[in-house]
Amino acid sequence: MGHASDVDPLTQALAPPPDETDEQRAERLQKEERARRVSDEIDEQIRQERAALKKQKRPIKVLLLGQSESGKSTTLKNFQLAYAGQAWAEERIAWRTVIQLNLIRSVVNILDVLNQEMTPTAGDDSGSSDSEDGPPARPATASSAPTTPLRFSEKHRLLRLRLAPLRSLQGDLQMRLGACDWPTPKSGAESGVESTAKARAQDFFVWSNAGWKAALRPNGGRRSLEDARGRRRAVEDGETAEVLASCAEDIKTLWADDVVQEMLHRRRLRLDLLPGFFLQSGDVDRIARRDYTPSDDDVVRARLRTLGVQEHRIHFESGPAAGTEWCLYDVGGSRTQRAAWQPYFDDCDAIIFLAPISCFDEKLAEDRNVNRLEDSFALWKMICSNKLLSRAQIILFLNKCDLLEKKLKSGVRVRDWVTSFGNRKNDVQTVAQYFAQHFKEIAKQNASVLRPFRVHLTSVIDTQATALTLGVVGESILRSQLRDADLL
Repeated sequence: MGHASDVDPLTQALAPPPDETDEQRAERLQKEERARRVSDEIDEQIRQERAALKKQKRPIKVLLLGQSESGKSTTLKNFQLAYAGQAWAEERIAWRTVIQLNLIRSVVNILDVLNQEMTPTAGDDSGSSDSEDGPPARPATASSAPTTPLRFSEKHRLLRLRLAPLRSLQGDLQMRLGACDWPTPKSGAESGVESTAKARAQDFFVWSNAGWKAALRPNGGRRSLEDARGRRRAVEDGETAEVLASCAEDIKTLWADDVVQEMLHRRRLRLDLLPGFFLQSGDVDRIARRDYTPSDDDVVRARLRTLGVQEHRIHFESGPAAGTEWCLYDVGGSRTQRAAWQPYFDDCDAIIFLAPISCFDEKLAEDRNVNRLEDSFALWKMICSNKLLSRAQIILFLNKCDLLEKKLKSGVRVRDWVTSFGNRKNDVQTVAQYFAQHFKEIAKQNASVLRPFRVHLTSVIDTQATALTLGVVGESILRSQLRDADLL
């Protein structure tokens, strides 16, 4: 019976041939010596790199948490604007397509409703539909239904025709960004108009790793603007600007029209309260130009729904954190994405939690039965009670105070939506203080460890005010880091 060989096959393969001459042996040994030197050099380089990494300071890890559309991405843009000016300037031009798309989508939303109103279908009560494109002005009542029909004219028919090219342009821009379809709500509780309006507002997104910024920056791709792709992109940008410029006057006319405004009011569509709204006075004149270049404020106000966790490394060029590196994670806030939060809790230095307090009268896009403010309370409770975050500093941004002020001035009463608010004064300061106290109570009752936390009233689209807030936040986080290192 045969026996398996005890000789290692690899050793056998590397062994010199039995008939090797002296010259062949000398050449083989020379090659082995060269290979050994190369291997030793690589090993030494790896050791040096490891030693250098150990000497480097670990980046400060900050998580931006909150529900969808709470202002996380806008806060991140404010960090880049305030402390990483060079990187911000390099990517600013890439936002031009997003801003143009934001403007076009607002116009197309209006045109869609205008089409429904001018060509009503049987059983379509257009005057009392409760769309969720924007928060309602007040709880719907029977007495609030309009009694007189809207009076449309030939002007409105012409506006529909003249602005029709924006529909195809919207699709082109979304394809250029690499946008994907957003699943439309399936809940039977929504009316047809409500579901359609919601789909118009939120039916596309891009993945966080899609690389759309690099693709839209001049010389941002693998090839330069001189190649075929670059020339095509330049032509597309020119065509977009040309169409928008030719539609500028009609866009302004549409938004300024009294009948259109009454139509939106009856539909309870508050487009001005939605992110990425660029129909304010002067916006159209600025953006619908052939030579449009985005401003810092434009980029901060722009809205692009992104799915997936975005990691941003910022080398602070100025401010109290100058010379340090921060790693900021912008995680998706929708319910389907919150399962991805947990792995990022480990080794976290600070959390900036954003709670939009203007949404006390709104519902989640993912679940029409859940109030958005109540959802923020639940998320805040989960963050405060998580033991993995017991060493992390927590900063609370009660965000969108500008939209809160708009709602309250328009006549919305908090007590109609939050019964515990009672007969308190219906102004921004009182409402904000009331909600802030509720967040403090949740933290006190559910914190895994007792720790102080800062509360800031913010409107993160206000870049100047936010820069001051971020200065305070940055200094606070750095002080916490120094205390943990026993240097303070």
